[in-house]
Amino acid sequence: MKSTTKTKEIEKSLGITFKDKSLLDLAFVHKSYVNEANDKSEQNERLEYLGDAVLELAVTDYLYHKFPGHPEGDLTNWRSALVKGKNLSKVAKKLGLGEFLYLSRGEELSGGREKAYILANTVEAVIGAIYLDSGFEVAREFIMKHIVVLLEDIISQGLDVDPKSRVQELAQEKLNVTPRYELLSETGPDHDKKFVMGIYFADRLIADGEGSSKQEAEQSAAGNALAKQGWN
Repeated sequence: MKSTTKTKEIEKSLGITFKDKSLLDLAFVHKSYVNEANDKSEQNERLEYLGDAVLELAVTDYLYHKFPGHPEGDLTNWRSALVKGKNLSKVAKKLGLGEFLYLSRGEELSGGREKAYILANTVEAVIGAIYLDSGFEVAREFIMKHIVVLLEDIISQGLDVDPKSRVQELAQEKLNVTPRYELLSETGPDHDKKFVMGIYFADRLIADGEGSSKQEAEQSAAGNALAKQGWN
């Protein structure tokens, strides 16, 4: 699995040289690759778990000190926008991380190297690997350079607004109803689920949305409902 050439290419893309090359290699091992091989080799989910926590702390610390006059609500919205999967997948694509993934044949054929949730998880795994190899400061520098730098665009484009919160606020204000969500369909294998959630005002289906989790699908449905109601 390990390739010196491949590792050097990843390091070049990240702008970081690893002391423990096996950590960097592990960050790109998707669980489908291990499942297909039917062995007990490690995959990147533990690194992803660690990287998620490091990312959240680094972003939280930055926002807390950078914006002392802003309320907790603003900071929470900005942090959510920075660390959400859609944003992280953009970072992964910019860095070209998809090409370095170890995937099963099935995941490869289904376009796994371009799937947003796989790319987002890989970014978190990479952050976890950087943290273990070089410590929090180097991980923080990576996060600042590639993720926090996107905050200005997020704010200017209104991407920090949570669609579910917004549609609930407006539905109650304009229609005196509280939106509810229902699962419309669930497809795909366990490692690649697709959920479609519907958003209802009373008993009327307003819009639906798709995602790799129910929460993501609800956010998508809420965004589509805002558009259909002309509330954007």
